[in-house]
Amino acid sequence: MTSELDIFVGNTTLIDEDVYRLWLDGYSVTDAVALRVRSGILEQTGATAAVLQSDTMDHYRTFHMLERLLHAPPKLLHQLIFQIPPSRQALLIERYYAFDEAFVREVLGKKLSKGTKKDLDDISTKTGITLKSCRRQFDNFKRVFKVVEEMRGSLVDNIQQHFLLSDRLARDYAAIVFFANNRFETGKKKLQYLSFGDFAFCAELMIQNWTLGAVGEAPTVPEGRTPRIPAPQNLSRGLVNVAAKLTHNKDVRDLFVDLVEKFVEPCRSDHWPLSDVRFFLNQYSASVHSLDGFRHQTLWDRYMGTLRGCLLRLYHD
Repeated sequence: MTSELDIFVGNTTLIDEDVYRLWLDGYSVTDAVALRVRSGILEQTGATAAVLQSDTMDHYRTFHMLERLLHAPPKLLHQLIFQIPPSRQALLIERYYAFDEAFVREVLGKKLSKGTKKDLDDISTKTGITLKSCRRQFDNFKRVFKVVEEMRGSLVDNIQQHFLLSDRLARDYAAIVFFANNRFETGKKKLQYLSFGDFAFCAELMIQNWTLGAVGEAPTVPEGRTPRIPAPQNLSRGLVNVAAKLTHNKDVRDLFVDLVEKFVEPCRSDHWPLSDVRFFLNQYSASVHSLDGFRHQTLWDRYMGTLRGCLLRLYHD
């Protein structure tokens, strides 16, 4: 009995996006095959279970060989072993460095060390993300941090240059690096309502206005009516105290705790709508411009411009 076998020979590395996703999500070959069978691929293609098993294993071997290149993305572009079109290279890199918000929220602001890595078992259980995927994401955070932490210049640009990430993903990694470097507290119960997006938004403002080399013109403060204010002196005192604590490294990590305790919670307790919060911050930010003897208006504008943006983002209705 004879059988026919069609063979196709080519030098382009084939990438199945669905299998790549399963590999990135940390599934074993056995689990990946089961999920592919469940998706109906056998009926769609007419393949046998044995062929599907072989196909999945072949893709996994390819991904394992590519992984060392993904650790330093420019190497993937310049290597000659795998013939991968540029668009596919970009996809491989972007998805390899993508992360789950549930995971990053658990490690944001923590030291990217072996101590934190030991907690990944618990994080995996809590989030439902496989341990292997948690390790990949954590190692990516740590790798990017180590490469760019001592570099001069724009943090986002440095990340894009060395890891070839999209602008949005590079900005997210910049926030992760910034939080890891400053060890901002994000895990306390009163901060749990805040998403990674909230923290990343604030990080971008702080990087632009508070880090070394940050320059810019005074932000434009729109005018508006003065809201009813039960205790403006308390809010003012709180904002000034936050600024004073920024001069001490050990106090910087409590920045978001202080913003919530000293401003967000008092405004909430007085049932301020977001519009009143915005008007108060606008008026407060602009107030120093009427003080002739105040000599640090540019510094104040950078401070309050950043704080205003962060507070409005943190003030969820």
